[in-house]
Amino acid sequence: MIEQTSIKEIKGIGEKTQKLFEKVGVSTVGDLIRYYPRGYDVYEDPVPISEVEEDRIQTVTGAIFGRVQVSGTRNMQVTTLYVKDLTGSLKVIWFRMPFLRNTLARGGVITLRGRVVRKRDGLVMEHPEIFYPSEKYGDKLNTLQPIYGLTAGLTNNAVAKAVRQALDGLDLSKEVLPDELRMRYGLAEYNYAVRGIHFPEDKEVFYHARERLVFDEFLAFILSLRKLKDKNEKLENEYVVGKKPEVDEFIRRLPFRLTNAQSKVWREIADDMASDTVMSRLVQGDVGSGKTIVAVLALMNVALNGYQGAMMAPTEVLARQHYESITRLFEEYEIKIKVELLTGSMTTKEKRRAYDRIECGYARIIIGTHALIQDRVNYDCLALVVTDEQHRFGVKQRETFARKGGMPHVLVMSATPIPRTLAIILYGDLDISVIDELPANRLPIKNCVVDTGYRKTAYTFMKKQVAEGRQCYIICPMVEESEHLEVENVMDYAASLQAELGNEIVVSYLHGKMRQSEKDDIMERFGKNEIQILVSTTVIEVGIDVPNATVMMIENSERFGLAQLHQLRGRVGRGKYQSYCIFMSSSKSKETKERLNILNQSNDGFKIASEDLRLRGPGDLFGIRQSGLMDFRLGDVYQDAKILQMANEAADMLETTENEWLKNLPNYEGTSSVII
Repeated sequence: MIEQTSIKEIKGIGEKTQKLFEKVGVSTVGDLIRYYPRGYDVYEDPVPISEVEEDRIQTVTGAIFGRVQVSGTRNMQVTTLYVKDLTGSLKVIWFRMPFLRNTLARGGVITLRGRVVRKRDGLVMEHPEIFYPSEKYGDKLNTLQPIYGLTAGLTNNAVAKAVRQALDGLDLSKEVLPDELRMRYGLAEYNYAVRGIHFPEDKEVFYHARERLVFDEFLAFILSLRKLKDKNEKLENEYVVGKKPEVDEFIRRLPFRLTNAQSKVWREIADDMASDTVMSRLVQGDVGSGKTIVAVLALMNVALNGYQGAMMAPTEVLARQHYESITRLFEEYEIKIKVELLTGSMTTKEKRRAYDRIECGYARIIIGTHALIQDRVNYDCLALVVTDEQHRFGVKQRETFARKGGMPHVLVMSATPIPRTLAIILYGDLDISVIDELPANRLPIKNCVVDTGYRKTAYTFMKKQVAEGRQCYIICPMVEESEHLEVENVMDYAASLQAELGNEIVVSYLHGKMRQSEKDDIMERFGKNEIQILVSTTVIEVGIDVPNATVMMIENSERFGLAQLHQLRGRVGRGKYQSYCIFMSSSKSKETKERLNILNQSNDGFKIASEDLRLRGPGDLFGIRQSGLMDFRLGDVYQDAKILQMANEAADMLETTENEWLKNLPNYEGTSSVII
């Protein structure tokens, strides 16, 4: 059995199951082997009942006391018992399992493992696994059970079974990394790693397996990136863009002064576009640092030179906001440059007119979404493409533009605060500029880290802000990485909040499974203050500017990485009003408080990212993904910073000696098609 073989060849996978696997992106045996678990169920030592924490899966051992009771309706029967140890007692409930009354009625010592939640009458363990007698728990103690991403109809057991068969059928004896390199960095063998990531015997096996596979992933990425940089450095500049005096005049007339950092970055961009080679530059700047105006200067300069510039936004609503703000700015300062909008939701007639204006060169600055690179769009003389990290602009897209006439300059905007040492590795194909100061008129966001007991006070504060005409965001994390739970969590929260605040305040919700048109509609209504409080998942991380939004409350903030929390916080503080961020945490741990306190004390994204790296420990690997930046299968640039630096060092060694083994490195050939 080889990696290219269809998964249909695996015993037990018929046509119906094959289609379910394809829904999660698994078509071949190779896909299946690289369909790594999204988490693990870790069976840990029981904790004393007095130390159980809410919103965590935990294990307790104690004696059953009192009667086992069954209550509720015939369709929803709830079985309740109390378990007690020397430190306290805990209420335990099961749904639709009335037969447990007979099983547990005889009493005795029992071990239970389940999620602990807070109800009106205190902490309750819901629907736990039962180990009765309690000695049976010893068989599972310290084991890790893989949890895979699923779709309706596909069970975790079915995925695990298929993976076992795939691993048994593969020749895993062939090692792709040179022994010298593997020994130098203490990396596990590939066959050990690929089995260990799916079915680790314990945490140590998991750590070694994951480290090796993350190393492979980063190494392939870095080598592809360097190959690309060599190619980019040799590209001759077809669009030499001289700096126009009208741009300097525009800067002088602005109602605010550019910061020193903005001025420096603008000079670097202008010099690049006037040089002999094509520009490939990243502008890294914290949220609110003023990256957009720098991009506008570049687009304006290109247009004044008689060329075209395009700006690609991740959503239609953000594209529309960019279009409207640039158009308004040009009208105010009497700049005669035609700005065009192009998005997927425009009517056929609107698109046709836009295509004509773009092709004949009448439209000089084009703002849009991925519609900008559709086959029907033909540019007159496209010299610059401005994009962002959400649209990590691929080689294929760049080649698409080149086929439409010429090789454009590329400017990538990033608000992700990555320490410079990591940025140089991750964006190795780009020259890097940093905007590291905020405009003088920005009011610093006021932060507070609180426990769940503060929620009522927070609601009262939000009501007061809304009464003053302001708006608020509330972020809910996914309880687990499950489509159903993500949606249910946000919708339920929004409904209960609406009931709490009354009908005078409009509460709405946003989640990742909504259609793009629905998301855009909600964001547009929020932008117009037709919605006062927006309950959302982290889909809001990339959103439009709403200067009127002054409060950001993040529930279960301990579930997020600090860099992501900082990005979310950046949704407020964009206007003239004082803004606030409330980090709500249900965790009592000292480590969590220390991490969140960094956000409490600083609004500097780069400092926060560096501190986040310092505080990371191996235990974080079992938590939620910390960044999602670059969208690696396993690697995370924050928590795996040391592995990234190792892979970069290894790439230095291997660059001049590319051997046959490199072609066998998973994802090496495919990497360059998804990066700049």
